[in-house]
Amino acid sequence: MFGRMRITSETTENGMEKFRKVLDEADTVIIGAGSGLSTAAGYTYSGERFNTYFSDFAEKYKIQDIYSGGFYPFPDMETYWAWWSRHIWVNRYVPIPNDTYDRLYDLVKDKDYFVLTTNVDHCFQRSGFDKKRLFYTQGDYGLLQSSNPHGASAHKTYDNEEICRKMLLAQGFEIGEDNSLIIPEGADIRMQIPTELVPYCPDDGELMTTNLRADDTFVEDEGWHQAAERYTEFLRRHEGTKTVFLETAVGFNTPVIIKYPVWQYTDQNDNATYACINMREALAPRQIQDRSILIDGDIREAVADLLY
Repeated sequence: MFGRMRITSETTENGMEKFRKVLDEADTVIIGAGSGLSTAAGYTYSGERFNTYFSDFAEKYKIQDIYSGGFYPFPDMETYWAWWSRHIWVNRYVPIPNDTYDRLYDLVKDKDYFVLTTNVDHCFQRSGFDKKRLFYTQGDYGLLQSSNPHGASAHKTYDNEEICRKMLLAQGFEIGEDNSLIIPEGADIRMQIPTELVPYCPDDGELMTTNLRADDTFVEDEGWHQAAERYTEFLRRHEGTKTVFLETAVGFNTPVIIKYPVWQYTDQNDNATYACINMREALAPRQIQDRSILIDGDIREAVADLLY
């Protein structure tokens, strides 16, 4: 068990200086990425993005942001999938709003790296990271699964880009060549999709749902298990090496997935350094405080400072 936490008292400048040094000397970099990284990349769930694509849902159902809308009990599947096709598209297929992930890739691309993330927007792979060095633990906005996985569907997921595209076009949107979601001038955007577009699993006939970890029906498909094995093997092969565990914008919603294991790995490897970049939550247990670099700041700006 870890004891009391230490909150950073070093200046951002000092933290950056230390981080540059350990990163230069490191053999290995393991990135642990939380939702704050995608927020820094422009994937905000309220404000302009929400108002642009979901104002009709906000007005009719009093939904206040994209996140809470994902839990709304819509009255029928046609409305449910009108919402979710938009939700998926703007968080998975439209161009990434800014270069946060590109900067992070530039920081580690010449290192022996691996990424463990709870994010489901696939930004790492879309920004150049090697897909064989990624483990998305909580699912992927780009996949569907059976709502009652069993039999042939028990361990399968299904790409959703084509069906989501059809749903969006049926609502009155247009889609640009770069997958941007366009509201045509004067268009009457509909809040339902045609019944024939409601997706059913081709293997078991059940209604489809998103492949996002919410309960025990979440499907860990073959790709998920392969990624988990690659991550486990990567950790095994790099035991004792000069390793930087770079935790980027990970909160305390699911600390057992990234934060706690990374602290343990750092504690067990005398050659490891724990580097945490997080706005107002840069902290570490006292057991590893001498090998921790804690930077309280914006991840996009911090990575830019490290690069330049």
